[in-house]
Amino acid sequence: MAEVRKGQAPQPLERQEFHLQFMRSFKDPAFEAASEALAQVEEIAWKNYHAGRKAPVTQKAGLGFADPDYDLSVEWKATRDRLLAAERRQKDAATRSRVLLIIGAARNDGTCPGEISKTYRMTLWAREVLEAADIEADVLDLSLLTSSYDLHIHPCKGCVSTAMPLCHWPCSCYPNHAERQTSDWMAEIYEKWVAAHGVIILTPTYWYQAPSVLKLMIDRLVCADGGNPDPTSTHGKKANEAKDIELKGWDYPKHLAGRAYGLVVHGDVAGTESLRRNLADWLDWMGLIDAGHQSALDRYVGYYESYAESHAVLDQDEKFQQEVRNVARSVAAAVLMLREGQLRKPDAGVRPARPK
Repeated sequence: MAEVRKGQAPQPLERQEFHLQFMRSFKDPAFEAASEALAQVEEIAWKNYHAGRKAPVTQKAGLGFADPDYDLSVEWKATRDRLLAAERRQKDAATRSRVLLIIGAARNDGTCPGEISKTYRMTLWAREVLEAADIEADVLDLSLLTSSYDLHIHPCKGCVSTAMPLCHWPCSCYPNHAERQTSDWMAEIYEKWVAAHGVIILTPTYWYQAPSVLKLMIDRLVCADGGNPDPTSTHGKKANEAKDIELKGWDYPKHLAGRAYGLVVHGDVAGTESLRRNLADWLDWMGLIDAGHQSALDRYVGYYESYAESHAVLDQDEKFQQEVRNVARSVAAAVLMLREGQLRKPDAGVRPARPK
């Protein structure tokens, strides 16, 4: 049996520290009128934290699971059921083709920047192309994380590095009600990915890398590449059980493989090419299929020019606008071929020597 190493995590909060943490959300003097009610809620929250009530509402897993008698989170079960339904629709030849357009920028005019992102505009061009091809365009605007009330993509906890079967598909780390790690957007985002026949990620480059809103989603998609669809097999987060399962042999299922993809990566000084390569490598690794040379774009908009005029520069760059549309055209063509059975990864049937 593989050893489970311990000793890094801090001790749980004491009561007074918990009080200080809890009340940080209620610094506005307007909450003073509800101080007694807040104290009651805080006491319940403290007891739940102390008792570790991660998933307070559960149901028996039932047939189809390794341990039918295990108490599964009703929230996880509902997400899993929606993914199964989305997968059935995605594989139904009678359904309309769908492409997921992902806005990776953190900027929108509903928060501090006060202006829409250039990425948003690019997404509108791509959507026009897809809709003209009779493809449903599903837009996922990750900038909503910066402008929506209590909406989160919580960070990946790295379960996969303990053992792949401990990383559940979909992720079961959230919500964690005891730790107040709730309002996690990923349950909806997983469904969008599963329902899509193609994906186009449109993103700026922040400091040579992916914007944080995009990277949060990427990390939480690790469960789509090798993740365990049955949390009862590890009885939740039992690390020793997950290690035993992996050591006996794990097939690392690729839950999103076979979808087509395109990329639009833009910037103003540096980093676009490396980010485009990183995103393509990640999507290739998960088993998605690139839609051809014109489906992967990295360009500079207003190279070393002012930020203040970047939208005006984009207005004038008609070649770039056409290139963005060509990404969408390429993905549209790939989706058509995919659904007609004419497109697949050439090495899809080759078992890797290193399946991890």
